[in-house]
Amino acid sequence: MADDGGADDAADADANAETVVRRDRFAGGPARGFMSSLAADRRILAADLAVDRAHTVMLAERDVIADDEAAEILAALDDVEAAGHDALPDGEDVHEAIESAVVDRVGPVGGKMHTARSRNDEVAACIRLRYRADLLDAAEATLALREALLDAAADHADTVLPGFTHRQYAQPTTVGHFLSSYAGAVERDTARLLAAVDRTNVSPLGGAAFAGTTFDIDRERVADLLGFDGVVENATDAASARDFLVEGTAALATLTATLSGLSTDLIEHAKDGYFAPSDDYASTSSIMPQKVNPDTLELARAVAGDVAGDLAGLLTTLKGLPRAYNRDLQRATPHAWDAVDDAREATEVVAGAVATGAWDAEACAADADAGLSTATGVADALAAAGVPFRTAHELVAEAAAAAPANADAETLAANLDAAAQEVLGESIHKHVSREELSTALDPAGSVAARGSRGGPAPEAVADSLARMTETHDDHRTAVADRREALSAAEADLSDAVAEYV
Repeated sequence: MADDGGADDAADADANAETVVRRDRFAGGPARGFMSSLAADRRILAADLAVDRAHTVMLAERDVIADDEAAEILAALDDVEAAGHDALPDGEDVHEAIESAVVDRVGPVGGKMHTARSRNDEVAACIRLRYRADLLDAAEATLALREALLDAAADHADTVLPGFTHRQYAQPTTVGHFLSSYAGAVERDTARLLAAVDRTNVSPLGGAAFAGTTFDIDRERVADLLGFDGVVENATDAASARDFLVEGTAALATLTATLSGLSTDLIEHAKDGYFAPSDDYASTSSIMPQKVNPDTLELARAVAGDVAGDLAGLLTTLKGLPRAYNRDLQRATPHAWDAVDDAREATEVVAGAVATGAWDAEACAADADAGLSTATGVADALAAAGVPFRTAHELVAEAAAAAPANADAETLAANLDAAAQEVLGESIHKHVSREELSTALDPAGSVAARGSRGGPAPEAVADSLARMTETHDDHRTAVADRREALSAAEADLSDAVAEYV
């Protein structure tokens, strides 16, 4: 019991410890743990160290602090980095803890690191620094998913597949056409993420608490050292803005909605026997040994709800906040972290499921004309021969209603001719030859006839895939360019620090 009491006393002492920001007046009280984000801030430790280094270099270059003082601070930051997050002293957040650690190492001169800066612009910069990297990772995951979709679509450009609306058999399509529809959706998801990266990648540093600073600083120099594309112009906006988190999380929510739809379709196609996920992306039942369950796709589908919840939580936290900094913002950022982690992982999993899954061409073809799904092709053929489309629609609908669900092509042709006699007063073959009718009733013929841009005809799919591949390559280059720019800035910062240490 005595040992337990000693441990509790030590914990209380740590919780009440004075820091560079708290001072004795604000060092105690039961709410200190509630206020602290230090544990969660592990994620932005590296970003904070980079921000500290760039700010210190700029202060020295502008003669706000002496070169030897900058050298001491920068060397201490190296020590803090080497020691890691677990070695940081107690603090309300990682920013305060790092500053305390620097002061512990070099004395009061360490406090000069915070000249011309507030935690408000500092934390905003750290979040932007880490978030831009996370968004780039998510964008890269969408590129891998698109590659899997485009490759599979090319392999199955002529694999006839039943198409559905309202989950009922509708018209024949192809596996390639189906998959490329999702490649188009994910293409837009990539574009949204890249736009979010660019609006995230501006520096709030120099805004200080919200009203700028009296010191002669160079905001652009710090932005360049950290790989930002520019600065947030207004100092209050710099400290306040979290709309970049909303934009990124909204893009991620849209991405996961795309993943959810794709997952559902693949799950349904697996149930129908058209698609089989590989064992790496499936599971089995604890009691039914024959089961192959698409568990990873079901979990990926559920992620859409999690990310939508993160977006709702983020917006609700930000709604109605007064301008400048409010501590509520500490609760906003975790929503963005959770969303980007969940979305990236789900995207990678779905990409793997698409790349490794198998399509059963025979099973797909066997159901491609189910539910009289070639009926639209017959109506189109009549319309092309001069019959008003609405009249053709009525004729085919009447024939379809009279035909049994499993009617063969010969029975359908007879029903269509009977319907034409009733609706048009003459044989259907006055307008459509027997060969044309046979082609229209054949799923492969129906697909081949739909060669308009974006249609399922194999040639149209090939053209679409060529355009989508070109855009995919452009986006891959865009991600690489942004990564290269960030790497170059990291090297510049390292060289600038080396001038002092």
